[in-house]
Parts: sequence; C-alpha cells; structure tokens
Amino acid sequence: MAKKIAYLGPPGTFSEEAALKYNEKAQLLPFSSIPAVAAAVDTGIAEEGVIAIENSLEGSVTDTLDLLIHESKLLIRQELVLPVEHHLLVKPGTEALEIKVIFSHPQALAQCRRFLERCFSQAEMMAALSTAAAVEQMMSSSTPAAAIGTHRAAQLYGAQILTRSVQDYSPNVTRFVVLARNDHPQTGRDKTSLCFSFGEDRPGLLYGVLREFAECSINLVKVESRPSKESLGKYIFLVDLEGHRQDPSTRQVLEKVQAKTSLFKVFGSYPRYEERV
Repeated sequence: MAKKIAYLGPPGTFSEEAALKYNEKAQLLPFSSIPAVAAAVDTGIAEEGVIAIENSLEGSVTDTLDLLIHESKLLIRQELVLPVEHHLLVKPGTEALEIKVIFSHPQALAQCRRFLERCFSQAEMMAALSTAAAVEQMMSSSTPAAAIGTHRAAQLYGAQILTRSVQDYSPNVTRFVVLARNDHPQTGRDKTSLCFSFGEDRPGLLYGVLREFAECSINLVKVESRPSKESLGKYIFLVDLEGHRQDPSTRQVLEKVQAKTSLFKVFGSYPRYEERV
C-alpha cells in the first residue's frame, strides 16, 4: 500500500511538487494549512507531512517554526530543497492592463514584491492560503484578476501564463521538511534542528551555549530567533547543526545545552539534503 503523505494543498502548490519529489509513489493528501498537515500526521490520517520551512529570499516560514516550537511533538525526518519559479497567471484572454486584483500566498507575494510594485502598483494584493488556492480564486473572480502560481497550477485550473519567472531574484529556492512521529536514524551526514530559551536575561547566556558547540567543533549552519509569545523582548533561539542527536559528541553537547536553558526542544535529526545528480 502506498504511503500517505499530507501536504499544503490544493493540488498545484509547491508543497505538492516537493511531496512528489520526496516520494512520487505516495498517496498525496492535500490540507488547507500547515497546522492541518501536522494534525493529519498526529492523528494517523497520514504517515508523514511535507511543509515549507525556509525560503532563500524571504527567510523562515514562521508558521512552521511556531508549529515546531509550540504546537507539535512531530519530528523532522527528512529535508529537501526545491527551486521555486513563480508565474503570473490569468484567465485566458485577460490583458495586463485589465488586472485589478492579484491573488497569491503571502510568501509568493513577498518573493515577487519588486515585480508587482513596478508593473502592477495600482492592483490590489489579496492573500490566499496557497498559490494553488490563489489560482482557483482568480479563475472564479468576477473582477479582472491575476494570480502568482506554478506551471502545474496553470495546467490544472486552465489558466494562461501571462508572464514567466516573476520572482525578484534567482535562484529562488525553498527548503521543505518532512514531519513524522519519528526522526531519521543516523546516516553519517546528518543535521539536527532544535530550539532553546533562557529563564533569565543576563550577559553571556547565549555565548555560553554557543561556546559549547564551538568547543566540540560542531558546526552551526543556521541560528535565528523567534518571539516567545510570552512577553516583549523574550526570544526563543533556533539552531540547525551538523551531526545527529545520537552521535556521542552531539549528544554530550546537547545535554550541556539543556542544562543551561529553561526551554530545550529537539525538532529531529535527519540526513542533510544533497541534490541527486
């Protein structure tokens, strides 16, 4: 029986494309939001879920980070990277000068901001749940409209590609993660993602944690922070590091870091993504 994989739908999103890239033989189940994808895995409707976590132009997907920090016990089992190419889609026959509204996911609108400001400064920007949902909204709109979406979405919903590759910078790539109830066994070329915060605020706390990684020659490939949602000025730090949480040296450092922090949560260990040749 084919594995069931949840993704941010409807069909025609970059998340669907990422899910197909991850497992083209899987039964794909579309859901309307990132929390809904996680809930599908939590409840057993799907075995795994594919969600975006980071874009090379706009940075982290905050809905995914907040889900991992606050809302879910699921673990990251895999990561994959997908080139992202945005197209301006319209109903067949619609001219650029007619467009009054442009639909898309907020991340896609942000990744095409300069193009939209230059070419459609008078059009209203409307946020959608996904790029594919944006195309559906555009096709049913009574107002002359466009949508930023994928080539596949154009094919699925009968839209015309008015302008290709409208993202502000290239290459534009998005990193996706696969969520599951268990993370991945050691492979020898792994990453681990985690978060931590402190119960007090005094000089040297963050330095003390980062020093633990440096003294054990553990490379940190990403460090960022998110508001804790508790009070202004209180942050949670997020780290991606090279190594698996079960590697002896990594495990030892993580124990030291946990002892120095008030909140400590490992999101999972998984193979580092490598593009197949």
